[in-house]
Amino acid sequence: MFVRIFFFLLGFGLTIIGSVYIISYLNLMTIGYNFYEYVNFIIRRIECFYAIIGLIIIFASIYIPGGKRNELYIWYFTKL
Repeated sequence: MFVRIFFFLLGFGLTIIGSVYIISYLNLMTIGYNFYEYVNFIIRRIECFYAIIGLIIIFASIYIPGGKRNELYIWYFTKL
């Protein structure tokens, strides 16, 4: 249970860090970059991948079943 919470909070933190960088790089559009150049710039920055990695960790911590069968998780309800 605590491992799930740890990975959820780790993913949440990485998502926040990556999102802050993506939003802060929006200032490039004020100096003349168009949207294509902006997207091309952020997909080449490693700190922007933190948002994607964080989302993957969050979804994995929620939807991958744990070791105990009596633990409440969403995957259990889809198998009923």
